Amino acid sequence: MKRPRHLDDLLKRWAFDPSTLNVRMIKGKDDRDVLQMRVDMGILQLETTGRPDGELINGSDSYLEHLNLCRLNEPEYELTEQDCNEIDREFMQFYHRRICWLRLQFYHRAVMDADHTLRLMDLCEDLSDDPEWSSTHEQYRPFVLFHRTQAEALGELEENTAEEAIQAINRGLETLRAFFVKHDAEEHFDEDELIVRLVELRESLRTEYSVGQTLRERLEHAVEHEHYELAAQLRDELTRRETH
Repeated sequence: MKRPRHLDDLLKRWAFDPSTLNVRMIKGKDDRDVLQMRVDMGILQLETTGRPDGELINGSDSYLEHLNLCRLNEPEYELTEQDCNEIDREFMQFYHRRICWLRLQFYHRAVMDADHTLRLMDLCEDLSDDPEWSSTHEQYRPFVLFHRTQAEALGELEENTAEEAIQAINRGLETLRAFFVKHDAEEHFDEDELIVRLVELRESLRTEYSVGQTLRERLEHAVEHEHYELAAQLRDELTRRETH
C-alpha cells in the first residue's frame, strides 16, 4: 500500500490556535527529542541541538561556526552573497527555536540560542562591507537581548533566588542601555516598550518575593554616595557569595 505523503491527519490532530504559541517537544523516529511548532497551515520541526534544521555546514555545527573558521583561515574574509543568505536562514531558525524554548520554559536553552544570535550579529558587523544589510539584523538586537534577559531572569528565579533574577534583569538593562547609547538613542531608553516590560518584571519580582535592593544595588548606591567603608563590606559579601 502506498504511504500517504500528505499531513492531513497530523494537522487535524493538532489544531492551530492563533491566540497562542503552539509548541511541543516530542520524540523523533530514533527516540531523539525534537521541537515542533504548529503554524498556520503547517508544522515546523526543529532539532534541539546544533542547528535547528539539523544540517552541518562543511562539518560545522552552525553557519556561525563555519564563518569563524573561515575568518581564522583568512583574516580578511568578507561575506559573500551566499553567506548573507545563509546567515539570514540561521537567524530565522534560531529565532524560532528560541521562542519555543521560552514557551516551554527551558530558560537556559533560550539563553544559549540568544547568545548564538548575538554572536552572529557581531560577526555580521565585523565581516560585512554592506552597513545597510548589517543594520537589518542589528535593529533586532534589543529584541534578542530582551528575550535573553527575560530567560536568564526566569531561569535564576527557578533555580536560585528572586534577588539573582532581579540582578539578571539589571545586567540585561545595562547591556540594552549601552546599545541605545551606541546608537545615539539614550533619550528613548526609558520609554522603550522592551525596557518598560523588563522594569515591570523586575518590580513585580520585588513585590511578589519581598525583595528590597539587591546586594549589588546596595553596593552601587554606597559607591555613588561615597560610603566607601560600607561599599567595601558589601563588595566582600558579594565576592563571598559569588565564590560559593
